[in-house]
Amino acid sequence: MSLPPQSHQHAAVAPLWVKVCGMTTAEGIDAAVAAGVDAVGFVFFPQSKRYVSPERAARLAASVPKHIVKVAVFLHPSQAELDAVLGGFRPDVVQTDHVDFFRLTVPSGIGVLPVLRSGGELPGTLPKRVLFEGPVSGTGTTADWSSALTLARRCEVILAGGLTPANVADAVRIVAPFGVDVSSGVEQAPGVKDPERIAEFIRAARQQHRGPGTEQ
Repeated sequence: MSLPPQSHQHAAVAPLWVKVCGMTTAEGIDAAVAAGVDAVGFVFFPQSKRYVSPERAARLAASVPKHIVKVAVFLHPSQAELDAVLGGFRPDVVQTDHVDFFRLTVPSGIGVLPVLRSGGELPGTLPKRVLFEGPVSGTGTTADWSSALTLARRCEVILAGGLTPANVADAVRIVAPFGVDVSSGVEQAPGVKDPERIAEFIRAARQQHRGPGTEQ
């Protein structure tokens, strides 16, 4: 299953796509689903404070409605590490840095979401859709919105990195992305999502996307 099709030309009228990443608890999943999220992310690099095992991710994902995209998030995994996760958890999409996909084999039926980073070199041929992140994942570092804007004119950008309920409206206004992705910006503590912040984030992002002053 891949991310839903989206024409960049119609991004101003199509719903803003929202992902909440770094899920570790059932309460966080429930809050994201209730708030109308489009995707949830599970982190599989062990150094992350939001790491979950494939078995725990599978249990958490069991309550996620089928229309919500389940994303397995990696950081430079080996093929063996990828295969080990996919042996216990079947995501809809695999997310990792774009260079990783040159050496990884992702099973048929699972989509891919390449990550590009602030200050990094762009590939010669851009994918149709990318996640644009800060230099280091999971640190709350804000991505370069100017670079994201330039990139969003060439492909569909899911903007990540340092987004919060307080700044996401500005990010959507400036970058006009296909979607936004949040993790630490809606947490009480690393990996512990705050239901109120999730709801506030999604509300602020989508209201700005529709236009300031519009009703919910």
